[in-house]
Amino acid sequence: MPNVWFITGAARGMGVDLVKAALDAGHRVVGTARNADKVTAALGEHENLLALSLDITDPAASAAAVEAAVGHFGSIDVLVNNAGNFYAGYFEEISDKQVRAQMETNFFGPLNVTRAVLPVMRRQRSGHVITISSAAGMIGQEFCAAYAASKFALEGWMESLHYDLAPYGIHTTVVEPGFFRTELLVEDASSIWPELSIEDYAE
Repeated sequence: MPNVWFITGAARGMGVDLVKAALDAGHRVVGTARNADKVTAALGEHENLLALSLDITDPAASAAAVEAAVGHFGSIDVLVNNAGNFYAGYFEEISDKQVRAQMETNFFGPLNVTRAVLPVMRRQRSGHVITISSAAGMIGQEFCAAYAASKFALEGWMESLHYDLAPYGIHTTVVEPGFFRTELLVEDASSIWPELSIEDYAE
């Protein structure tokens, strides 16, 4: 039976592949990115695709996107917290502003979107929250101090969330890929320089 998928970070990398796979399987998809036009540019027009602009670091924007999704498709069955970014660098070279920005997108962003989606899933007494973490959420690595910190936090939150949601019939899954080539790791996709803001790199 077709489901409604809500996928963040849908304009590039793994997000594009996730949306394509869901559409190919006959599901309806809400694909979000900071700029909805980039979702359409990456995926084209599709009757089962709703492209929405969403800054996941903004709780009000997350609530508005969920409201638009439910208004269009009637439900949200699967949430995929995919949007993220990567502030690479040795700890001493990453500014406090950048570390906080890393946490805002990779940790607090999924919290914002999930908090907005959960009332919908609780009413349905069903749903699935999938969060894309990383091997860096289990093992610290060189050049990844800020990124690993954000993913370790994400892991703890998701493990605890499982117990909160199980009584409502809502499932949780954490995906922990290792390094592979997406736009997250290409030139200009991350930076250690403090004058560059998170808006330059986040979905």
